[in-house]
Amino acid sequence: MNDVMGVIFASDNETKLNELTIHRTTASLPFAGRYRLIDFTLSNFVNSGVTQIGIVTRSNYSSLMDHIRMGRDWDLNRKNSGISVFPPFVLNSSREMYKGKIEAIYSIQGFIRRSQEEYVLLSNSNIAMNIDFDEVMKSHLEAKADITMLVHRAKTTTSRRLVVETEGKDITDMYISQTPSSEEKTLGLNVYLIKKDLLLTLVEHEYARGHVDFEKDILMKQLGSLSINAFTVTSHVAIVDDVRTYYNESMKVLDPKVREELFYGDSIIYTKVKDSVPAMYKEHAAVKNSLIADGCEIDGLVENSILFRGVKVERGAEVRNSIIMEDGKVMENSSVCYAITDKNVTVSSGRTISGYESYPVVIVKDKTV
Repeated sequence: MNDVMGVIFASDNETKLNELTIHRTTASLPFAGRYRLIDFTLSNFVNSGVTQIGIVTRSNYSSLMDHIRMGRDWDLNRKNSGISVFPPFVLNSSREMYKGKIEAIYSIQGFIRRSQEEYVLLSNSNIAMNIDFDEVMKSHLEAKADITMLVHRAKTTTSRRLVVETEGKDITDMYISQTPSSEEKTLGLNVYLIKKDLLLTLVEHEYARGHVDFEKDILMKQLGSLSINAFTVTSHVAIVDDVRTYYNESMKVLDPKVREELFYGDSIIYTKVKDSVPAMYKEHAAVKNSLIADGCEIDGLVENSILFRGVKVERGAEVRNSIIMEDGKVMENSSVCYAITDKNVTVSSGRTISGYESYPVVIVKDKTV
């Protein structure tokens, strides 16, 4: 797929992710012990031969820049391609943050136009999956489609999910689901393959009329005149668009089958390499069904939980059904259950933090409780 460039939207649903994205973009949200959400999209691109990649940011992108650096961990520190990061309002005359994908794409049209590639892959960064985009291109060419949209079958666990209806592989209708549903539907993944020239034409036309929403103002309007092809992803897909889905999708990674599909499916998922010591299990450590990253020190109970790098669980402490992010400390005789603690959070001795499976407690970065 040397004829395809990638564009990743680093920010989406920050308002729904609340405390988790006060200091970071959706793209740099930690996931599964040592990864960030953007690792999946970057790895899928690179593994499929897409090495010209633009990342459009919106706000709070310093942690994203620190994570990506020069792209070396994804083999993207190249002379003639690699990663280009675009800050918000790069070409916006009003000097405001972009309001939607149409405005974001319009703001980087020079970058897209200058690239040698004929096709563009557009992707949100709140999706964790392992996919070979060569198969997507094959489906696109066989269908002779104008646009190929990635979809998968799932329940609508949150509001405002893009639902599509198909005949064969042709998308015949699409709408925004306003309420969660227990019924399985075909959901759009906000990942699209489209020819560069067609994308720029559509974006310029809608931008000139003040339209900003790619799905509503381009895809839905053009359903009758463009051929939109559905590529169904059958392997595991995690869509993170609020605190509850972040927690639920993280907990699913404790299942070995899900881990196999996510991290060792079509190819390997890469992330920023850190030289950390192995995890240390001390005399009183008891760990059950958990992911423990390198650099952790465990001397208490950890059950059904995910611990990121450098987490310390002291003697007598208990961590159950929780996510403890990097350099967190759970002090002696404290208890954490159904909680998400951000980076550098300290739970003091003897404290109890407890939420519910449907509503986990979130402790913001650098806090001591």
